[in-house]
Amino acid sequence: MKNPYEVLEIGQDASSADIKKAYRKLAKKYHPDLNPDDETATVKFQEINEAYEILSDPQKKRRYDTYGSAVFENGAAGSGGFSSQGFGGFDIFGDFFGDIFNQGRSQNIKRPRKGGDIQQVLNLSFKEACFGIKKEVQVRREVECETCHGSGAKDSSKKHTCDKCHGTGVINNISQTPFGTVSRQTTCDKCHGEGEIIEEKCDVCHGQGRVYKSEKIKVDVPSGVENDSVIRIVGKGHAGVNGGPFGDLYIILKIEDHEIFKRDGLDIYYEMPISFQTATLGGNIDIPTLTTTQEYHIPEGTQTGTRFKLKNEGIKSNKRQGDLYFYVKVITPTNLSKEQKEKLKEFAKVSGDVVKEDKNFFEKLKDLFD
Repeated sequence: MKNPYEVLEIGQDASSADIKKAYRKLAKKYHPDLNPDDETATVKFQEINEAYEILSDPQKKRRYDTYGSAVFENGAAGSGGFSSQGFGGFDIFGDFFGDIFNQGRSQNIKRPRKGGDIQQVLNLSFKEACFGIKKEVQVRREVECETCHGSGAKDSSKKHTCDKCHGTGVINNISQTPFGTVSRQTTCDKCHGEGEIIEEKCDVCHGQGRVYKSEKIKVDVPSGVENDSVIRIVGKGHAGVNGGPFGDLYIILKIEDHEIFKRDGLDIYYEMPISFQTATLGGNIDIPTLTTTQEYHIPEGTQTGTRFKLKNEGIKSNKRQGDLYFYVKVITPTNLSKEQKEKLKEFAKVSGDVVKEDKNFFEKLKDLFD
């Protein structure tokens, strides 16, 4: 998708009023009804609506400012421009013709609103996921402007309630129609829906009352977490509006694969190579676990693929501890000396048939060849 700021021809520090003004200007210019049979205008009009849908919604705007366009790909932004609420989340006909579709609705622009949530990916090694770890993540979050203390004004004494809408952000218009008295609300043209007039905006936040700040936040990762697990840290998201609470930070865990160990929940497993001699005659081998090695006895006649279990040697969590499984893989000897080959031939002669144990395998496949 295209950069919504470039589509609306505005800067990233544009206010909500500036965004709306730019949208109205371009929407009128490229509206399909005013540009019949002009496919270029139709495409441009849709791009304008999609851009406005993002920038007119404070939460979507914060998501775009934080993560860029990737978070809105594949329809994540919403309806792609044309929704049941109008074009790009903004009722163009309602705005152009007196907001007639907003009859009877009131807006409480002063109500406290919770700040937006933040999603952050945290990469972990296999070991860190198994045993848990304390880490720090770098988060770019919106906080109250320290210069104006959230007022948005360079001098808070020069910020006052709009005398036209009395702080509501909307104006009630009453008119007589053939159907009776109709009351409708329109956005206040003096404060542009903000409810307040700032005579001189803060030089740091440009009237927004909030700025972006990078911060290191500690994350306590418990043992046994799985890939794509989510850790929620309350109050570490974006700053709220009108005294509302901060949003939350959601840490999405991504766990790296291990060269040997695989996992299934809290259980771990791997393939253990053993010698031909050990598989045939049996013997003790050293088995690696998550913390050390253990001696384990392999019975004689063990075949490739045989599974063995070590109880409570898997991953430990608050609830339980998993088990460890290893699958035997018999390594066929190579580069044998002449003497070793002679010994194997003697063994084959004594045993009578080196593939005797495989006869049952071919018996099971007999139906396929009949």
